[in-house]
Amino acid sequence: MVSALGRSLRTATGRLIDNVIQTDAALNPGNSGGPFVTSSGEVVGVNSAVIFPAQGICFAIPINVAKFVAVPLIREGRIKRSYIGVGGQNVPILRRLVRYHNLPFETGVLIIMVEKNSPTQRSGLVEGDIIISFDEKPIQNVDDLHRLLSGNKIGISLNITAIRQTEKLGFNIVPQEAPARK
Repeated sequence: MVSALGRSLRTATGRLIDNVIQTDAALNPGNSGGPFVTSSGEVVGVNSAVIFPAQGICFAIPINVAKFVAVPLIREGRIKRSYIGVGGQNVPILRRLVRYHNLPFETGVLIIMVEKNSPTQRSGLVEGDIIISFDEKPIQNVDDLHRLLSGNKIGISLNITAIRQTEKLGFNIVPQEAPARK
């Protein structure tokens, strides 16, 4: 039985998985990856996660996402993720700056760390800047930035807008493939 659509789920590593199907299907360790089907046998998702302390709360990845991921997995054996080399945290933006710059949100992503030789360092962004848009899309939190980096934007020059002190500045950034985690 489907109990919710469009849920978000955070993995143990902190990565956000969007648009999952919440279900009460019995899912035990070892049987994730199986099809989530309708009563007429139509595959609508892939069983993927369970919340261990809770009973009867499981999640499935929608079939369109599974199909999207399957293509690069079959072709290349892995999923490439875009990476810009920045550590950030959600912060409020001063109300006077929101009004002055006519910003769509009152929050952004404060850059608290820039990795050496990263796309962010090459772009000219520095610690203390507040990211407010990426690829012409407004950003109000770290999850928004992760969502936009989830698409394959590797090697593509993109616009990024940030607030530095009181100025609204534009930068070009070229995401690279995320390095393998150790």
